Amino acid sequence: MQLNKVEICGVNTSKLKVLTEAEKMDLLQKTRQGDLKAREDLINGNLRLVLSVIQRFTNRGENLDDLFQVGCIGLIKAIDNFNLSQNVRFSTYAVPMIIGEIRRYLRDNNPVRVSRSMRDIAYKAMQCKEKLTNEKQREPTIEELAKAMDIPKEEIVLALESVVEPVSLYEPVYSDGGDTIYVMDQIGDNNKDDDWLDEIALKEAISHLTDREKRILSLRFFEGHTQMEVAAEIGISQAQVSRLEKGALSKIKKQI
Repeated sequence: MQLNKVEICGVNTSKLKVLTEAEKMDLLQKTRQGDLKAREDLINGNLRLVLSVIQRFTNRGENLDDLFQVGCIGLIKAIDNFNLSQNVRFSTYAVPMIIGEIRRYLRDNNPVRVSRSMRDIAYKAMQCKEKLTNEKQREPTIEELAKAMDIPKEEIVLALESVVEPVSLYEPVYSDGGDTIYVMDQIGDNNKDDDWLDEIALKEAISHLTDREKRILSLRFFEGHTQMEVAAEIGISQAQVSRLEKGALSKIKKQI
């Protein structure tokens, strides 16, 4: 099993075609109209996308042929569920679908024992996440998942983290010769599941601060003001700002 393996599942990876975004949209339109040849061309034209995604999982010692086949299932699901009316690149939508399918496969074949109840919650969360992704054309937030499942968000986060291996935000998952798609692009500004526990803890800690402390931290760390500027803004001395800022940060650290 080498990364530079030429054939996977009998497919010569060195000759895989790469479609332009316009070609993908054209084939998707034809596929929606029942053109089976267009659907086949669309699948074959995105196999390099599957190949790019599975390479991030090769250090787990899994068989590349198996991962490739599972990744193709994710690709087909993405093709069948992609909403043409949304202004989203197909690869941006397909990558998390492929990753999700591979993670389900790895989870079901994971030798590390996770409690049945935890696995059940994780499995239901992944199903719900896929459903909401199809509806919204983006991955749902933890709050949206928790509301849809009627389960506390902390339980969902713990369940998902128990069956998913953490990855770097800057790990590339796909490049079609244009802009490279990184893991962080898939979680972007939508508060995905990479750091939910920390986010929950941070929000809880901040909620215990006074209004003045919240205002100071907002001005200092979100708006980039100096302590002198903050002092002038809220009408106290720079020394008081410094003391309140340190006190607020100390409270947050203790809470977390």
